[in-house]
Amino acid sequence: MWRAAPVSAARRSGVGMRYAEQGVDGLLRDKTRKPGRAPLPTATVAKVLALTCSQPPGAVTHWTGRAVAKAVGISLRAVQRIWEAHRLQPHRLRTFKRSNDPAFAAKVEEIVGLYMDPPCHAVVLSIDEKSQIQALDRTQPGLPLKPGKCGTMTHDYKRNGTTTLFAALNTLDGTVVGRCLPKHTHKEFIKFLNAVERAVPVGKVIHAIVNNYATHKHPKVLEWLADHPRWVFHFTPTSASWINAVEGFFSIITRRRIRRGVFKSVADLQDAIARYIREHNKASKPFVWTKPADIILAKIARLPEPSE
Repeated sequence: MWRAAPVSAARRSGVGMRYAEQGVDGLLRDKTRKPGRAPLPTATVAKVLALTCSQPPGAVTHWTGRAVAKAVGISLRAVQRIWEAHRLQPHRLRTFKRSNDPAFAAKVEEIVGLYMDPPCHAVVLSIDEKSQIQALDRTQPGLPLKPGKCGTMTHDYKRNGTTTLFAALNTLDGTVVGRCLPKHTHKEFIKFLNAVERAVPVGKVIHAIVNNYATHKHPKVLEWLADHPRWVFHFTPTSASWINAVEGFFSIITRRRIRRGVFKSVADLQDAIARYIREHNKASKPFVWTKPADIILAKIARLPEPSE
């Protein structure tokens, strides 16, 4: 048998009052209620925005939410809502660096051109070295990852030596030629160039993108280049390592293999790096550069000019 849901006395009283005041129409819709929170005056919002974008008083470098709330006379949450609505994040800071290379534009156009439109019958290699990679052993084992708990690693470590990783990233297929050597002088660099020379098929021109490290311009290296005419060096602009594609590979191998690794010796570290490169090459993908040179140059032109 159908039974009506129970209705409280307060609810019946409210419905009765609405019926008495508005008749049947008053029962067809809920009564209009006041907003739960009155909106902040436009002047208050403007003051918060102006303060946030201005230099704070005293010896501090930027405004905090509590400091703005105290200065304006509103709650911290109100300040946070205004910041969220206007995409303000005063606690964050981005750094930038301008290159003072007089041939910056020409070098960017040259290197980006190699990435986006590589020449036929040639390979484009991004070459660099990651020096002083430490073989660190932890003083005690860490704890593994568990639901609700992150993995742990002791802060204390034991140094077991260092190695230098020389790497050449083939931008056409994403494979990497890598060698770990004890130093990063011109002798080791030439030894690595010989390894790359053997790895690239005969008849292919090799366009190598390298930075301005002194080792890459050593007289012995220049002699080696003269004896290997299929090699062409393209130097990146000064203070512009971001344009060298192999830097991305160094970042990946650092995050995924080196930083959390435990190495009892330099040999352990070198073996781990070699195994990672072999696994990387089994599933490598072409390096794709998407930003044309003109867009890069236009964006850099908007950066602040260096102060005198």
